[in-house]
Amino acid sequence: MRGGRCRVPPSRERRGRPAAPGGAGPRSDPRLGSYGVCAARRADGRVMERGADTAVWRLRATAAQRDRRQPPSREESDRGAGGKKRGGRRPLLPLSEARGAPLVLLYLLGLRALVQVSHRQLLSRPPAASGPRDFSAARARGYLDNLTAIGPRTVGSPENEVLAVNYLLEQIRRIERESTDAHKISVDIQRPTGSFSIDFLGGFTSYYANITNVVVKLDPRNGAKHAVLSNCHFDSVPNTPGASDDAVSCAVMLEILNTLSKSSESLQHAVIFLFNGAEENILQASHGFITQHEWAKSIRAFINLEAAGVGGKELVFQTGPENPWLVQAYVVAAKHPFASVVAQEIFQSGIIPADTDFRIYRDFGNVPGDNILAVLKYLATSEKLAKSFEYRHGNVVFFDILGLFVLAYPARVGTIMNYITAAIAVFYLSKKVLQPKPRAVHNLKKLFTAFGLTLTSWVCTLVAVLMVAAFVSVIGRALSWYTHFYVSVSLYGTAAAANLILVHMLAKKFFYKNMTEQYLGDVFFDASLMIWSIALAVITQIGLCSAFICTLWVAFPLLTKLMIHKEFSQKGATIKFIVLYMLGMFVPYLYMLYLSWTVFEMFTPVMGRSGSEIPPDMVLAGFIVIFTMILSSYFINFIYLVKSTKTTLVTLTTVFVVTLILVCSGIFFPYSSDAANPKPKRVFLQHTSRRFHDLDGNVVKSDSGIWINGFDYNGISHITPHVPEINDTIRTVCEEQAPFCGLPWILPVHFMFRKNWYLPAPEILPRSPIQFKLLTKELMPWNSVRLSFEVSGPSHMSLYVRPHAGVTLSRWSLGDGVPVTSLGGDYFVFYSRGLRAVPWHFWVELMAPEKHSDGIVSLAIAAHYFFGEDQKSPQLYALLERLPNWTFSSGWSCTYDLFVF
Repeated sequence: MRGGRCRVPPSRERRGRPAAPGGAGPRSDPRLGSYGVCAARRADGRVMERGADTAVWRLRATAAQRDRRQPPSREESDRGAGGKKRGGRRPLLPLSEARGAPLVLLYLLGLRALVQVSHRQLLSRPPAASGPRDFSAARARGYLDNLTAIGPRTVGSPENEVLAVNYLLEQIRRIERESTDAHKISVDIQRPTGSFSIDFLGGFTSYYANITNVVVKLDPRNGAKHAVLSNCHFDSVPNTPGASDDAVSCAVMLEILNTLSKSSESLQHAVIFLFNGAEENILQASHGFITQHEWAKSIRAFINLEAAGVGGKELVFQTGPENPWLVQAYVVAAKHPFASVVAQEIFQSGIIPADTDFRIYRDFGNVPGDNILAVLKYLATSEKLAKSFEYRHGNVVFFDILGLFVLAYPARVGTIMNYITAAIAVFYLSKKVLQPKPRAVHNLKKLFTAFGLTLTSWVCTLVAVLMVAAFVSVIGRALSWYTHFYVSVSLYGTAAAANLILVHMLAKKFFYKNMTEQYLGDVFFDASLMIWSIALAVITQIGLCSAFICTLWVAFPLLTKLMIHKEFSQKGATIKFIVLYMLGMFVPYLYMLYLSWTVFEMFTPVMGRSGSEIPPDMVLAGFIVIFTMILSSYFINFIYLVKSTKTTLVTLTTVFVVTLILVCSGIFFPYSSDAANPKPKRVFLQHTSRRFHDLDGNVVKSDSGIWINGFDYNGISHITPHVPEINDTIRTVCEEQAPFCGLPWILPVHFMFRKNWYLPAPEILPRSPIQFKLLTKELMPWNSVRLSFEVSGPSHMSLYVRPHAGVTLSRWSLGDGVPVTSLGGDYFVFYSRGLRAVPWHFWVELMAPEKHSDGIVSLAIAAHYFFGEDQKSPQLYALLERLPNWTFSSGWSCTYDLFVF
């Protein structure tokens, strides 16, 4: 690999700062022995390499999951256990006033593999080379190939900390040599140490030591006071080269740096490129940068490049509150717009268990973000960037029209439009209903009857389709649509449509048999209009920008009704009426179909890694029913306008029955190793040796086995035919007296994966075993005891703490000092380090009002060996080789030790 030839002269290596309180230890920035790490020269000839700052900040956030395979292979997979990054609005914790950046977010998540102009080309055949000032996908593809050729880049491994860093620095030096005089380039290698708490997965605390960031600043020749940040991460999860997530983003960033630096046009503001070395460890490196790096103070906006899946278009996934100017930047500059405030609000709701570095920059950096070359250049030359605080004036509604252009307007304008639209609809309905008294009562009664019947049909449809989904799940045929998405439409979509038609057919035949077709068609149209008007008012009142969808479903149908009211009164559904009606409904229906496609594109991959407790068929069936209800809302009246819907009902029922039979037969296998459409079954295997100690330090129980977790609802049922010994006879038993059931969770995802297996296997003896020591035990005021520990071991460790009954964990040296419980009441600490980190020191303080003969706290430590000679035992290797090719299996060795104090 080309990056391994440079060395850092000892005289140029800047040592770190003193240890932070809480026992982080000295934070010097040691050279990496024979591997070497080269810091690139700045334009003025100096070399920078930062040590870590001592500041420790607390995060309230949520964190992540994504597809990991590009190109699809058994070596490329999803994120570690439980994924990471979940959404949800939380109170923001502001950075110090000195940081001065506005709280804005314009962010690209879910680049179902990044920019059309770059990512889709990078992962396919390279096109012809472009001109020197153009973005070159071929050159970026070269960066991507070289980064992924290094192999898996797990935090702490030489591949991540040395080879990847050296390669990036080599390319940055080349770009600097070829840059024009209009710019200057500065480079900094940062190795921060810090800690923060996060509410992802029920809440836990993260601690990192000596991890790596490569930071590049592209300045105008005369310097700049303000900057825009572009972020990618070059680390990967174990056992995967991480092409989609997120090497392709780093390749794009290198090429953007190359393109901008060769421009003769000077930028107005600086552009900071952060090549982040520890994102897969739950956003650690971004936290280290934004809270400790001196350049972070100048950042006014950021661009976060991430991936979800292995294909598709870029998606503007989150925008900052109260900064519509950033959306406007995207509207003006983006060449291939794809944006939706709906995606943002779905993400923020927490339905998708995902989050990225975006949250770190928002909550700790007080800065905004967006996407790629055109928008980045626009921001770097924008007058608004320097005065971004002046442009804060509310949220913004934004959505693209079929990827052609983006509509964006302030949310307050949207609120006014929404209420006006709802008021017009109410006025229209009231004018029809409020006739002379005898007729008004009759009309009102019929309208509310139709309203109630429509809602009843929706409820009946939802219940019926969910029952089908539950049946499919119970018989072991969940995810039959995972590779063949059309199966879900044929099964649940037809069932939903058939149920809706059936309910209204019965109502028409038995309840409305003495009423004219024209009257029924008219009243059910008005009932749908009434439902959408109420929904519009309620969603607007809640404050959701997604209310614009309801506006479409009120304004266009109402306008259509007013334009063709004469045709409505004619007998039967004539061809002219149908044509005019369809034309009037074209806009909301087209947009809803487009939005439905976008939502299913996001959700389908998530269902393959949503854990063993959530039936994915019921989730997907629920979404399909919702979209069916929306799309059918203004076509229910056709059931009453046409003479018969028996043919339609029979056709839908036939398709449903045939599909259900095929699904029950197992013909639709859920998983696929097809390179064009990879849908792997994700399985994590940990060869574990466990030891349980008593209060005197004696081992009272020990065992060893391969602990197996399937990442979807199907568990191991599809693997058992290939590996018969993995079956329900070896289901894992929970050790009730131990935190997290006495199992070596890498993340606190125990509530998502309750079905797992423990296959007996020989004891593992790591060549680099963990060292865990109780250093001191101090009596503190108010019946408190402080226990201080020292831990040394591999690059990844998990700490689990459970105070005994009547004991309270009041303080510790982690995060902001306030312990954060995980779901279930135990405490979880995720630890990772780069190369040559000092031993980890921490203390916990417990309040014990009474004496406890059985101790006051159980504390366990798990050591995870993600790379190197200790990663996989022979037994683990042998088991992995037996798994079928449609699985993605990630395996490593770990030890688990429980102590009582």
